[in-house]
Amino acid sequence: MKVKLGRYAAQMDGPFVVFIIGMRINRLFAFRKWVPVFRAMPRMMKELYQDKEHGFLHAEYYIGRNGPMLIQYWRSFEDLERYAKQGFHKETWRQFHKSYKDGSVGVYHETYRMEPGHYEAVYNHMPPTGLGKAGELIPAEGAHDRARGRMNA
Repeated sequence: MKVKLGRYAAQMDGPFVVFIIGMRINRLFAFRKWVPVFRAMPRMMKELYQDKEHGFLHAEYYIGRNGPMLIQYWRSFEDLERYAKQGFHKETWRQFHKSYKDGSVGVYHETYRMEPGHYEAVYNHMPPTGLGKAGELIPAEGAHDRARGRMNA
């Protein structure tokens, strides 16, 4: 991705949802347990990127101390909830609860509803990333020059 020189703020039109989802491998050598869980997420992400009607906006992948994690941006909680109850996700979740009672792999998620005036983000000499890619990048000047200004914009 091309670096966008300068200082920019992320702007979203109206409320949105931040959804964090990840997995933790609790038994490293239980490959046949955690590999299917690991492989499920790329398939779901492909499905989401191909059909914007789900309300999905963007995701960022990370590998942390506890394992792989995604930060997703959604148009609304209702859109996220609707997607979770259908198709490939629904079947994957059902299979996880049926097959992974031994604790060999863990899955977690956190959901945050964001309202205008309750978040801020700034990017200096960065390609569009995170909230800046899910929404719109605007110059971080005037009211958007400082964190407090961006928070209250």
